[in-house]
Amino acid sequence: ILIGAQGSGKGTQAELLAQELRLFHLASGDLFRQEMAEETELGVKAKAFMDRGELVPDEITISMVLNRIKRLPATQGVLLDGFPRTIPQAKALDSGLQTIKQQIDLSVYIDVPRTELLDRLSGRYICQAHQHVYNIHSKPSHVPGICDIDGSELMQRSDDTGEAIQKRLNIFFAETIQLLDYYDAQHKLAQINGNQSSYQVQNTLLEAIE
Repeated sequence: ILIGAQGSGKGTQAELLAQELRLFHLASGDLFRQEMAEETELGVKAKAFMDRGELVPDEITISMVLNRIKRLPATQGVLLDGFPRTIPQAKALDSGLQTIKQQIDLSVYIDVPRTELLDRLSGRYICQAHQHVYNIHSKPSHVPGICDIDGSELMQRSDDTGEAIQKRLNIFFAETIQLLDYYDAQHKLAQINGNQSSYQVQNTLLEAIE
């Protein structure tokens, strides 16, 4: 499991890590979108909650995750990104994995100071076509406002501005951060410094895992 606040570089590192270690990258956001697009039973249920502006119940999310893992070859390693977010989710995930004779081997926390997270998030832009990520401070596009890869216009997400950023970080540091104690008690936690270059973070991640 990769744990990190918004702006920590978790999504980028998850993709690099999955490629390097040949893991299946299971991102909760992508899984939701896929299930809803395919109109699976769980996807339809999840959409009903989201359309009402409500959180999707844990049992639906966990069922989605377990169903996806079940469809993989038994020897395929998995990298969870964006889930679990709370201790109840982590406990339910552990129980669910036991039923399919799987378990979490390691969780890694990418630690970045809150002030740095705020700077990163306020400068983050994504392209409208395929959600490629840029940052005006650390990873600007060659042509301002235009994606280098597909030429579409760059935009800032509504939740990457002002109060929305603070609210997301408050939730992380109040709830998700508790996962560190949960996995540390199981001797399944590594913490790394995420306030480095992307290359340095990747190397530190690999060292922690090995």
